Amino acid sequence: MALIDSKTGQIAKRYTIEELAEQANLMRGYDLTCLCAAGSGHSGGTLSIMDITAALYLRVANLDPKDPLWEGRDRVIWSTGHKAPSLYLGLAFAGACEKKDVALLRKLSSPFQGHPHWLKVPGAEVSSGSLGQGLSVAVGIALAAKLNGKTYRAFCIMGDGEQQEGNVWEAVMEAAHYKLDNVVGIVDCNRLQIDGAVHDVMNVEPLDEKYLSFGWNVMRINGHDMQQVVDALERAKGTHNGKPTVILADTVKGKGVSFMEDVAGWHGKTPNKEELDKGLAELGLVGKVPVEELFAHAKAYQAEVEKKLDAKMPKFSRDYWWNKSDAMKVAMKPTRVGFGQSLQENGDDERIVCLGLDISGSITISDFYTKNPDRKKRWLSMGIAEQSATAAAAGLAKEGKIAVFGTYGTFAAARNLDQLRVSVCYGNFNVMVAGAHGGVSVGPDGATHQALEDLFAMCGLPNMSVAVPCDVVETKKMTDFLLLKHVGPKFIRFAREATPIVSSEKTPFEFGKANVIRFRKESENFIDAFETVLASGYASEHEDLSIVACGPMVPEAMRAAYILKKEFGYETRVINLHTMKPFDEEAVIRAAKETGVVVTAEEHQIGALAWRVSAAITGSPKVYGTPVITGAIGVKDRFGDSGAPWELIKEFEVSAEHIAQKAGELMAIKERKGAREEALASR
Repeated sequence: MALIDSKTGQIAKRYTIEELAEQANLMRGYDLTCLCAAGSGHSGGTLSIMDITAALYLRVANLDPKDPLWEGRDRVIWSTGHKAPSLYLGLAFAGACEKKDVALLRKLSSPFQGHPHWLKVPGAEVSSGSLGQGLSVAVGIALAAKLNGKTYRAFCIMGDGEQQEGNVWEAVMEAAHYKLDNVVGIVDCNRLQIDGAVHDVMNVEPLDEKYLSFGWNVMRINGHDMQQVVDALERAKGTHNGKPTVILADTVKGKGVSFMEDVAGWHGKTPNKEELDKGLAELGLVGKVPVEELFAHAKAYQAEVEKKLDAKMPKFSRDYWWNKSDAMKVAMKPTRVGFGQSLQENGDDERIVCLGLDISGSITISDFYTKNPDRKKRWLSMGIAEQSATAAAAGLAKEGKIAVFGTYGTFAAARNLDQLRVSVCYGNFNVMVAGAHGGVSVGPDGATHQALEDLFAMCGLPNMSVAVPCDVVETKKMTDFLLLKHVGPKFIRFAREATPIVSSEKTPFEFGKANVIRFRKESENFIDAFETVLASGYASEHEDLSIVACGPMVPEAMRAAYILKKEFGYETRVINLHTMKPFDEEAVIRAAKETGVVVTAEEHQIGALAWRVSAAITGSPKVYGTPVITGAIGVKDRFGDSGAPWELIKEFEVSAEHIAQKAGELMAIKERKGAREEALASR
């Protein structure tokens, strides 16, 4: 059984082995086209899993495309969430959604997020993206089936690199313990992950012996031989021996496209138009995939997205967006580059040991050794295993090493939070944690990869110092300091996307001490329009308001100060709180007392910065009796979304325009209050 009309119980369609192979090949063509239209995503793994996708969705799994929530359906859980396009195409080819709509992949507000969200896509069983969790979800689903007397199966698709996550093996143990013969694990063994070959990054083989030792049925197959794939899936589906089953499918990353096959670099890369045309030709699909129609559909959707974003942006007398005018030009560079530069320059210190967590090049931590191969002995690849790596870093630090590790901010601060709390912070060990790709800067990857809550956790940990530098230059300075001059737990948060460079080597920098930035005059270059001094040495200029910001919101706050001056004549004190902990309370208290209006700006859920600023103001006797009006700009208690990073700045309403709008609202209150006081005084 497979595609079923659940109302009649009749099989809607049964594909032959040959037809399945043809559909899998066609899916690959659609996959490449949709990825090209998206401009980001994962080519290698989506191509390697496609034969299994076709077999599951078109023949083996009991599914009703017209009723994706049919109670009797088999559940297909994609633990390997970055292969979401394969899931979407499986559903589309089964008839659960339109094939052309998958071309909306990774676009703002599209159901087809960079990683699947089950609340947006009927037929997607779970929201996934953080590797290693899917099998545990499958265990829970299978247990529910047993408890409810249901016969459906829980198929869980994983990657071989994903087997490095300890969470997987807890679920493996649980499935065997509870005799869950309704669980079928499928491991896409394409042998490659972001940092290279799985056996080099962190070897997981022999997987067959490991699963057998836990009490599982094990099958190893050629994942591109459709007969073997179907036979294995149907055999697993018919197993009732009190043991869960795992199918280890040997596959080729980038299958079907010669220049992608067995190349780790195609893990998170998409084809351009020329590469798409070549790939379709190699797959024998020229003229069989409606490329231009899919592109046009994606383009039309994108035009609507941009129209809606423009409509929700605050409007002023002219467009102040980055580099839109002949003046106030700004250069941009990813802040992560500063992190890598510091590791490269300071890496000769024999105490420094860097731990890689599989996105090493992307976050630039591998710059530690790439130009200095002699340091490779102090480079430890830990694979996709954030929790264990965190505790291992604590062990290295205990023995006198300066341990440095990093990954996506949400994995560096949340998945391993207990290890950070107990193993690192409680022991006060000298471990440096890089929360890379913080905020919305990962853009199209979507909610699972956007760190919007990390600072709550990091600032709440005793002994942990927390830094959020504003640009690439300040990131380099901050990393230099934290690496060799600061002893103890430390967390540095930086972005992925290129952001404005608003500081220089001459810009004052002192750890734990805020900077005050003042707009002076419109200039050819944005950076030259401002003056920056240490807050401790700043004398009040009787500004109208203050904006307190950190990280990428500092350039936005500066641009807001420019807007406020040009549009309303307001003078703004911008405070760059590059160090969130220890917190420069004095700079905030002075700003509150001297200006009376304080707006906070953070690329984070509102509160990590706003609440600390508010606590400083309300808790200081220096401010007692002084009226202070406050407002906050940040993410408003919601999860992220796929979309281009700068689109998300607008969508989440954290742009300079939104800061200026909020500041204007607060200034109107301040001015009304001042007018009332003047009127009362004149009576």
